[in-house]
Amino acid sequence: MSIDLTVLAVAVPELSEDLAPSASQLLWIVDIYGIFLAGLLILMGSLGDRIGRRRLLLIGSLLFGAASAIAAFSTSPEMLIAARALLGIGGATLMPSTLSLIRNIFADPDQRRRAISVWAAAFAGGAGLGPVVGGAILEHFEWGAVFLINVPLMIVLLIAGPFLIPESKDSRPGRFDLASAALLIVSVLAFVYGLKHAAEYEWGWSAIAFLAIGILGGTWFTFRQRRLANPLVDVTLFRSLPFSVAVLANIAGVFALVTVLYFFPQYIQLVLEKTPLQAGLWALPIAFGAILGAILAPILARKIPIGWLIGIGLFIAAAGYAVLAGLGVDEMMALAFTGGALIGGGVGLTDTLTNDVIIATAPPNRAAAAAGISETAYELGGAMGIAILGSFGTSIYRDRVESSAVGLPEEAVDAAKETLGGAHMVAGELPGEAARGFIAMVNDAFTTAMTDTFIVGSAILAVTAITAVLVLRTRRARKDAP
Repeated sequence: MSIDLTVLAVAVPELSEDLAPSASQLLWIVDIYGIFLAGLLILMGSLGDRIGRRRLLLIGSLLFGAASAIAAFSTSPEMLIAARALLGIGGATLMPSTLSLIRNIFADPDQRRRAISVWAAAFAGGAGLGPVVGGAILEHFEWGAVFLINVPLMIVLLIAGPFLIPESKDSRPGRFDLASAALLIVSVLAFVYGLKHAAEYEWGWSAIAFLAIGILGGTWFTFRQRRLANPLVDVTLFRSLPFSVAVLANIAGVFALVTVLYFFPQYIQLVLEKTPLQAGLWALPIAFGAILGAILAPILARKIPIGWLIGIGLFIAAAGYAVLAGLGVDEMMALAFTGGALIGGGVGLTDTLTNDVIIATAPPNRAAAAAGISETAYELGGAMGIAILGSFGTSIYRDRVESSAVGLPEEAVDAAKETLGGAHMVAGELPGEAARGFIAMVNDAFTTAMTDTFIVGSAILAVTAITAVLVLRTRRARKDAP
C-alpha cells in the first residue's frame, strides 16, 4: 500500500512519453489515488466495524488487485486516472482493516505494540522503498509493471486470508447513516483536494474555497455525529487529549517524511544528475531508518514512557531535517544518508507509538473507525507536507529564479519558474555558456529553497515534539489497559 504512494514518481517520465497526458491529466494520475484514499479511510473503517474487518479486507484486496491490473494495461490517460481512483477506493478498505484486526487479535498491550511495530515498519519502510522498487522495475520493464507487482500479493491474501485471519466486528453497530457518510466523503475530499491544489498552483481562491468547504462540512459532520445515537464516527474519541495529540503527532511524522520524498528525487536526479534508480537508492537510508525505528519502539517502550519516546522520535526527525539543511549543489552523500536515516528513524519510532495510543484509546468495537482516523491523519500529513512546505519551497525557488533570470524571454522564465525540470528544459535551448550558467543558477535556487524548507520543517517538528512530551509524558507502556 505505502509503496504505491511513492512508486509512481519515478515512472512519470516513461508514462508521459507513452500515454501523452496533458499537464492537468498528469496531475490527476499522480494525485487521485491519495485523494480517494484519504477521503474514504474513515468511512471504510466504520464500515469494517459493521460488516466485519476481515470481510472488508478481502473485498478490498480483490478491488485493489483488479484496479492494479487495469492501471498496468491502461491505454489512455483517462483509463489510468479511473484505475488510480479504483486503487484509492480499494486501498481505503485495506488500510483500516489491517490495523483494526491487529487491535482485536492482540489483547495484551506488549504483544499489540510489537505487532503494530511490524505494521508501522512495513508502512514507513514501504514509502521509502517506493522509489527504489520503481527504479529497479523500470530498469528492466515498462511503466505498467510498477502496478503489476500488487496483483500476486492480493491473490495470496485472497487465498490465505479466510484461513489465517479471524473475523471481528461490532456486535451492535446500529443503523448506518448515509447522510453522514456522504457528508464525510465530501468534506475530506474537498479538504485534501484544496491542499493538493495549493501545492500545485499556490494559495489562490480556488484552494481556499475547497479548504473552506472541507472545514465547514467537517464541522457540520461533527455536530451531526454528536446528536446521533449510533454515530458513523465516534467523535468523542477526540475528547481524550492523548488520542488527539497522538493523531497530531501522526500527521507531523508523515508531514516530515513526505516532504523529504517530494524534494529529494528532484534534487538527486536534476541537481546531482543521478538516474532514477540511483535516486531511489539515495532514499534507502530513510526506509532503513523507518524500519529500525519501528522495530525498536516496543523494546524501548518497556523502559521509557511512551510520551517521552514520541517526543524523542519527533526530535530525531527534526535533527534529520537540520542535517539535510546543510546540503549544497555538490554531492554530499554522507550528509544526505545521515539526515535521511534520522528522519526515517524518528518517524518510524513516533508512528508506531502514536498508532498504539490511538488504537489502545479506542474501545475494541470501534477499532476500525479509530484506525481509519489514524490513517486519514497519515494522508492529511502527506498532503499538508506538500501543500505547506512544498509551497513554501516553491515560492522561494520562484522568487530566486525571477530575480536571477535577467535577459531571458518571459516565456522561458515562466517555464523555468514552474519546476526545476522545466528550467533544465529551458536551458537546453540556450547557447552552451549561457546554458551552463543558467543551470547553475536554477540548481542553486532549488537547493537553497529546499534547505530553507528543511529548516522550517525542523522547527515545526520540534514544537510538535514538545507538545507530545507535555501531554503524553505520564503514559507508560506497562500501564496501558488492554
